[in-house]
Amino acid sequence: MVVATTVGDDCILGVSVALGADTESLTEAYQHFKDEAQALKTAYAPETVNTDGWAATQRAWLSLFPMVILIECFWHAFITIRERGKHLKEIFTQLSQQVWEVYRATDAASFRAKAEALRLWAEKNTTGYGLEAVRKLCAKTDRCVVAYEHPLAHRTRNLLDRHMNSMARWLDSARFFHGHWVSAERSVRAWALFHNFGPYCPRAQVSQTYSSPAHKLNGFVYHQNWLHNLLIATSLSGIKP
Repeated sequence: MVVATTVGDDCILGVSVALGADTESLTEAYQHFKDEAQALKTAYAPETVNTDGWAATQRAWLSLFPMVILIECFWHAFITIRERGKHLKEIFTQLSQQVWEVYRATDAASFRAKAEALRLWAEKNTTGYGLEAVRKLCAKTDRCVVAYEHPLAHRTRNLLDRHMNSMARWLDSARFFHGHWVSAERSVRAWALFHNFGPYCPRAQVSQTYSSPAHKLNGFVYHQNWLHNLLIATSLSGIKP
């Protein structure tokens, strides 16, 4: 069981329990996000989506939004290199610096050049799984440079990971799911609502401008009390659907 999660503008836009990590299960789970987004805007379709390298996730998004541009997360490629290159010790510091130099490339041509330089350097200075991970990253160059055609696209899924860290802590404290699929679905959606409308930490810089992720996404609040704002925002105010 996995939780298909969609995040945008620091807010959880969709969350649904999938009974498996295969394409069919993930497509069904992400379908809920599509249905709810298009209920607000009939023609809604994202231009780009940043995902990890899991093929089933990518196929699910392409099934739901055939025109969406897939951008693979560079951060997760680095994580793989970090996990497999720990044994390199001092060499790993140099390797990680070169990997992030590739990420900082200002255009597609520079990215290609730096990726090739990284590959050649790694082949001379690394071996084993670390080298394999670098080659795997460099082999994705054509997919990575697509991001330069979409300046507003996310090149990493750090935004998603930050929210999923909170989700992971909540799931752990709740001892994960109990009962059946419906209760699990309602539980995770309830968590998402509280997470979106709950106030930012007062020490966070963003709290000087916005009170919560929902405030940042919508640009306004109905009430200064976050719980009142949640209750008003999630009610129909007497309007029938």
